[in-house]
Parts: sequence; structure tokens; C-alpha cells
Amino acid sequence: MTKEERHALIMDMLIKQNSILVTDLSDRLQVSSVTIRKDLTELERAKKLYRSHGRAILINPYINNRNVNVKEKLCIDEKRLIGKVAASMITRDDSILIASGTTVHALARCIQPDHRLTVITASLQVSEHLSGLENVDIIQLGGMLRHSSLSVVGNYAEQILSNFYCSKLYLGVDGIDLDFGITTTDMREANLNQVMMRTAQKTIVLADSTKFGRRGFSKIADMEDVDLIITDAHVPQSVAQRLEEMGIELIVASEAMFNKE
Repeated sequence: MTKEERHALIMDMLIKQNSILVTDLSDRLQVSSVTIRKDLTELERAKKLYRSHGRAILINPYINNRNVNVKEKLCIDEKRLIGKVAASMITRDDSILIASGTTVHALARCIQPDHRLTVITASLQVSEHLSGLENVDIIQLGGMLRHSSLSVVGNYAEQILSNFYCSKLYLGVDGIDLDFGITTTDMREANLNQVMMRTAQKTIVLADSTKFGRRGFSKIADMEDVDLIITDAHVPQSVAQRLEEMGIELIVASEAMFNKE
């Protein structure tokens, strides 16, 4: 097998699996680990993949903080469907926590309760979206404003949460690494998210499929602390299988779920 053939096979496997261990590539291609590492180095230089801790991955695992206005333009349809599914889980006279991020903004736009609903949120935009609904009581957390996300962080927001307990936390994240956990790009936001998780009975992560296999700067929690993930139909099958093995419920949002109604 030529080097070019190996490179083609490596990329083909990565497209199907999103990430793969060096040892697995070595076994499948019947070459040494040294040869595989050289192949991966060349492919990384060509910007076709990324290397991380003994494995090759298809996308850059490291996430930079981006302004909310930029993120709002990404995966618009996927976020809309995720938000619609998340909103359908709200029960009569519910009390919920909504964190920050563009995916939870999509949730806020889908909330149209015919009952009383109490929402505690760190996001100014979530509060704005819900402010026109008279049967929704909004508790806006205070604290230091993050300009990039238009949400609050800090001790003041964390202290207020000690007075409440909610049925659900809807949490947006910047990265989901099945080995490392869920992450965000901001340490202060990660701290607030941790307090939010302790304030809610169930943690529901809203994340489009591009978030899988990626890491932000600050860890929020281990995967075992997540109860449910709602994502879109582009989630890799290998990820869905791993989540099932880990005992984490996964809901894949699609138009078909609502066309049946």
C-alpha cells in the first residue's frame, strides 16, 4: 500500500468515525504506529485533520470565544429544531433554568406556554424573548455582563441561585468531549453553570452536532453529570452509540418529530 493510499483510507475512516486512535489505524492498515504518526503529521500539516493524545480527529478540537451575533448565524435550522424539542418538554406550572448561548435562544423563541411558567436565566436575550409572554415569570440573574454572550456571570449570580430549585436546566455548551466532559470558553461561565446544575433536578444539554469532539477552555462537568442531550440529525453514529453505552439519553431533533402531529 502506498502512502497516498494510506492517507486516503485514513481520511475515509475519519469522515465516518470523526476520530480514531493511532493504534486502531495501525491495526487496520497493517503498518507500525511510527508510520501512522508520520502519516498523521503530514495530513495535519496539510490541514486535513488534527492530532490529539494518540488519536486523529477530523475537526479542530479547540474552540475560541466568538460573539453571540456570529454564533447566531451558525446551524440556524438545527438550533430551531433543538429548541422546539426542548420547549416541548416543559410541563404545566414548571420552573426552569435557562443558561446562555444561541441554542438556548432558540429554545426561548419556541416557548409558548398556556400555563404559568417560571424561568430563571443568565441570558439577557432569553429574558427579552420571553418578556412579551404575560404568563411567564422571569427571574433575571444579576452580575458581571459578558459582552460576547450578552449573559451575566460571577458570584452575585451564583449566590442568587442558592434560594431556588428548578425541575430542569437547559444548558448550552461550546464543546462535548465524551472523554473529557462538557465545556465552555469562559471560566466564569463554567462556574455559574456548575451552580446551575446543582440547582436543577435534571441537566439537559442543547447542542448542535458540531459541538461533539470539541473542547472549550473551561470544563463545566463530566459526562456522567449530564442527564439528556438534544442535538440534530448530523450527530455521528459512533457518538450516539457511545452516549447510549454511557447511559446518557440522546434525542435527535428532526422535522419528522413534528410532522406526525
